[in-house]
Amino acid sequence: MPTGQNLRINPDRLWDSIHELALIGPGIAGGSNRQTLTDADSEGRHLFQRWCEAAGMSLGVDQMGTMFATLPGTDPEALPVYVGSHLDTQPTGGRYDGVLGVLAGLEIVRSMNDLGIRTRHPIVVVNWANEEGARFAPAMLASGVFAGVHSLDYAYGRKDPDGKSYGDELARIGWRGDETVGARKMHAYFEYHIEQGPILEAEARQIGVVTHCQGLWWLEFTLTGREAHTGSTPMNLRVNAGLAMARIVEMVQTVAMENQPGAVGGVGQMKFAPNSRNVLPGTVVFTVDIRTPDLAKLDRMRARIEAEAAAIAAALGVGCSVEAVGHFDPVTFDPVLVERVRRAAETLGYSHMNIISGAGHDACWAAKVAPATMIMCPCVGGLSHNEAEEISKEWAAAGADVLFHAVIETAEIVG
Repeated sequence: MPTGQNLRINPDRLWDSIHELALIGPGIAGGSNRQTLTDADSEGRHLFQRWCEAAGMSLGVDQMGTMFATLPGTDPEALPVYVGSHLDTQPTGGRYDGVLGVLAGLEIVRSMNDLGIRTRHPIVVVNWANEEGARFAPAMLASGVFAGVHSLDYAYGRKDPDGKSYGDELARIGWRGDETVGARKMHAYFEYHIEQGPILEAEARQIGVVTHCQGLWWLEFTLTGREAHTGSTPMNLRVNAGLAMARIVEMVQTVAMENQPGAVGGVGQMKFAPNSRNVLPGTVVFTVDIRTPDLAKLDRMRARIEAEAAAIAAALGVGCSVEAVGHFDPVTFDPVLVERVRRAAETLGYSHMNIISGAGHDACWAAKVAPATMIMCPCVGGLSHNEAEEISKEWAAAGADVLFHAVIETAEIVG
C-alpha cells in the first residue's frame, strides 16, 4: 500500500469530473448556473449520485435535501469522518466554488478503492443544500438546520424572489429525503474550498491551512420614502429613499475602514421600487454585509451601522427598518485537525500558510457539532462568484492530496 509522499489522488479524474459536472447548468460565459432547487441542481445531484454509487457508496438524503454518500468503515460502531461542500452555485457562478470540495471528497473514495485502502471509521461525502443562499436566503441554510441554528419550518418557509418556498421547491425536484436533519453524528468534518480571495496566489502558496472563519452579519434595510416625479418635485420637498441609501452605503464604507485591520463591509444587493428612471423611489431595499474574525468588533460594527442608518434616514424624513437575514459568529477550527492538515502539506512537500476564511462555509456550522476544519486552494486573482473564476489542475490536486492524507489519518487506516 502506498504511503507518505506516494499517497496521492488521481488529478486527471478529479479535473475531468469537475468539468463534466459544469456541463449541467452552464452559465453564459463559461461558468455555472445551478442555483439551488432548480432543475439543473436536480440534474447535477443525479450525476453525483451515480458517481457515488459506482464508487461503492450508499446514499442518504435528509429533509433539507442534503446528500450523504457513505463508504463503510471496518468498525460499525465508529462515527463517520465527513468531507464535502456544496454543488449549488451563484446565478453567474464559477465551476469550482463548492464543487471542488464535494468532488475532491468523491475522489478520495475513488483513490481509496484504487489503492485498496480501508479505514476503521466510515467516510461520508456531503453535498450540503443551499450553501450559496443566492435563491433562498440565508446562505448555508441546510447546514444551519443540521447544526440547530435554524428550524426546519423556518427553512421550508424561505422564499425566492418569485415567492416560491424552499419546502415546495425541494419537493418539486424530488430531493426531499426522509432523514431527520441533524440526527447524524460526526467524528470530524473536513471541507476543501477555493480561497475566493487573492492571498494564496499573491504569496505563491499551494495550500491554505484554515485556522478561523470570519463572523458575519447580513443586515437587510428597508427605506420608505415618497414616490415623486424627478423633474417636477423641488429638491427641498423630496422624501428621497435613494439619497438615504447612498449616504448609508458611504457610512458602511467608513465604518469598515475605521475598524481596520481585519474588517470588511459593503452592499452587494439593492432594489428600487418602482425602479423607473423618472420617479423617485418609494421603497429601497438593500443588504449590508459586514465581516471580521473579532466577535466584539463585529457586534460594534453592527450596532453603529444600525444606529447611524436610522439617524441618516430620520434626517431626510425617510422610514427605516432593518432585519438580520444572515449571521454566524467567528469560528476557530479544531486545532488537532488543523495540525493534521499542516502536517499533510509538509509531508507532501506543498508550500502552505495559515489563513482566515473571508467567506462563510458549511464548515462554520459543522464546527458547532463536531471537530471541523478547512483547506483552501488558490484561485486566479482571488476572483469568485463570477463565471471567470479560475484555478489550475495542479492547485486542485495539491489540496485534494492534503485532504486525502488528513481524512484517512482521521478515519484510521486499517492494515
